[in-house]
Amino acid sequence: MVALIVLHGRAWGELYVARPLGKKPFTRADADFATVLAAVVAAGIAQAERLEEVRKLAFTDPLTGLANRRAVDTRLDEAIERYRADGSVVSLMVCDLNGLKRVNDTHGHAVGDRLLERFGSVLSRCGAMLPGALAARLGGDEFCLLTVGPTADEVVAVAGELCVRAAELELGEGVACGVASTGDPIGPLKSARRLFRLADAAQYQAKADRSSKPVVAGRDGTVIRLADAPRGPGTAAASATPRRRARRRPGHRRGAVRAARRGVVRVGAVPCGAVTKSPSDMSVFNP
Repeated sequence: MVALIVLHGRAWGELYVARPLGKKPFTRADADFATVLAAVVAAGIAQAERLEEVRKLAFTDPLTGLANRRAVDTRLDEAIERYRADGSVVSLMVCDLNGLKRVNDTHGHAVGDRLLERFGSVLSRCGAMLPGALAARLGGDEFCLLTVGPTADEVVAVAGELCVRAAELELGEGVACGVASTGDPIGPLKSARRLFRLADAAQYQAKADRSSKPVVAGRDGTVIRLADAPRGPGTAAASATPRRRARRRPGHRRGAVRAARRGVVRVGAVPCGAVTKSPSDMSVFNP
């Protein structure tokens, strides 16, 4: 006896039911039961497909088809656990696509999206050189490649190839690429966040130096110092450009309060205009 498994209005497969020789033949009730059973199987398959689609939406970047940040975080946590268990080399490459803003401003966001898609394809092809690599778009013009197993030198070599291929993309301006790997002397790795911070600092250094080659954490002292710098407000790491402290003249605070009461903000001694907010919401600047 055969019952069709129908999925989305089309025959997906068949359910076969048989009895040993000598047993009584199937009845109409048996055929109806097989039909119901086939429908239950179809419903289960449909549910599995929906769950897979949800999983893809949750872990896939819709523009490039690469993994997204959530997928990277999940895989990186697993990779660090494996590193702690058996010492497997974990490497993270973080890339920033140069010139995307110029392309968006000059040619439109549709052209910028195509540039992102093309770079995503290049990253995917380079990632295929490393077994089990995960290529991902972190967001905006930032991408990454995560590997477990390949040596640090192998990952750096692929990063160099990525830089070469990215420089050949039409309308692009190359890529700033940073690499951090447990195969290099990067110090204790207490969490996945530190490896990410090291790779990001290496990418930042590559961008600042306008380097056409990858910058690798642990192969110079700059990247590790940059990654480990304090991140709080008022520190050098909190801002790329230090802010000049304002010098206050005697009596300036009292003058500012009087100006606030009159509804005028003053920069130095020059009125800037009427204030529509209450004095408690205002800021008085003195360069």
